[in-house]
Amino acid sequence: MRIRLSAEVLRNDLVRRVEEISGQDLLACYQCGECSAGCPVAFAMDMLPSQVIRLVQLGQVEEALESETIWLCAACQTCYARCPKGVDLSRIMEALREIALQRDGDYLDIRAIHPEELAEFPQQAFIGGFRKYTW
Repeated sequence: MRIRLSAEVLRNDLVRRVEEISGQDLLACYQCGECSAGCPVAFAMDMLPSQVIRLVQLGQVEEALESETIWLCAACQTCYARCPKGVDLSRIMEALREIALQRDGDYLDIRAIHPEELAEFPQQAFIGGFRKYTW
């Protein structure tokens, strides 16, 4: 894949939106890899957490939005605890999920979900939703 680097690409609207929603400075990350090394669910991800943040840093937000990694992030804060620059990657993943949901339609009527289906939902779906209101 070839990436064209320019000020327009690196600071596009989606990149700014990720920073605004997450409250994080994406360029603070210098790709040390501590987030990926400590991630308890990295084994199941299609790309490492550090790769997701690198894509966003390079203005490739759409590609990051297509990753399963943003949905597998457990928001456990291990990445944040290990980050020497204090970048809260969990918030960035949550921002990406929020953008993806807004793009694809973010309304779900909880009453329309059968109880057996609801029991199968990943707990992260609930944790991520509640976490926004506790920061």
